[in-house]
Amino acid sequence: MIKEIVEKEEKSKVARAVLESLTEWFEVEENREQYIKDCKDWITVASYDDEKPLGFLCLKETGRETVELAVMGVAKDFHRKGIGKALFLRARDIAVEKGYSFMQVKTVKMGVYEDYDRTNLFYKSLGFKEFEVMPLLWDEANPCQIYVMSISKN
Repeated sequence: MIKEIVEKEEKSKVARAVLESLTEWFEVEENREQYIKDCKDWITVASYDDEKPLGFLCLKETGRETVELAVMGVAKDFHRKGIGKALFLRARDIAVEKGYSFMQVKTVKMGVYEDYDRTNLFYKSLGFKEFEVMPLLWDEANPCQIYVMSISKN
């Protein structure tokens, strides 16, 4: 079941449950805690098995017309089962309903790390297009790839 979460504490609870199960990707505790804190103010959707969160996705506004897929996580045992795509589709629908026209996502440039290459391919499979690489946005070892897509109904 995919649903939008509106209650701030529930957003943090779901983010914590999922991110703390994915420490190989979200290994810096300070960064995990920042996502858990920040998601309270973002559009958040989650996937559940009964009451247990399996994954979540947060969108943050980056401009009047644009949201960013700011953080997303799916419990490792549920990877490649369609949950990530379902989360994205629900979040995109909500963003369109709220009047946004564009969505962006940032990740590490293709070819740097195998794990991120899979992430890049996932975003491309959703319809994101390469926009720009910012080699020093994060640091030299992690060149930032920005993907974008139009989500407007027109």
